[in-house]
Amino acid sequence: MSLAELLGGDVVDVAPRLLGLRLEANGAAGRVVEVEAYGGDDDPASHAVGGPRVRNRSMFGAAGTLYVYRSYGIHWCANVVTGRIGEGQAVLIRALEPLEGLERMRSRRPAARRAEELCDGPGKLCAALAIDGTADGSSVIDGSGPVRLLDDGTSPPAAVCVGRRVGIRRAAERPWRWAVPDSPFVSRPRLSGP
Repeated sequence: MSLAELLGGDVVDVAPRLLGLRLEANGAAGRVVEVEAYGGDDDPASHAVGGPRVRNRSMFGAAGTLYVYRSYGIHWCANVVTGRIGEGQAVLIRALEPLEGLERMRSRRPAARRAEELCDGPGKLCAALAIDGTADGSSVIDGSGPVRLLDDGTSPPAAVCVGRRVGIRRAAERPWRWAVPDSPFVSRPRLSGP
């Protein structure tokens, strides 16, 4: 199955299948170790509620579109759009295991003392990979934008941890957060068990 076909599915099915893929941007790369799903208009925690607006327009684009927004006016967060055009589904990339460009990541995230702290949160990974609002609306599939999501042939994790979404108030109880078990690179609070 191609990446475009994979991303064309429902967000809850697609999200855990992104674990193990490679995310590249601006001279750095990491392996996806944690994600969260955000559904369309029926998910009260989703930016899609209320339909397309200037801020969330990219979320309603084609599968593989990058939706980048500012969280609390401070941190950039990167999401990969899934499903059909107009559905407003996206997967928040929550954490990466750094693979390449560690010195660049460290220069962009000087507060990180260890490699495990470079990309252990959605805002941190965007800072480490220099992903910002200029990437919003670009494709992560075709190479036309600054961010690429790739299947580099690495086997997906044999087991996956599942838990509640974090950092939100509405519909937080939905078990729409997935992580690679025992990865030291995931964000807190850490998920445990497959």
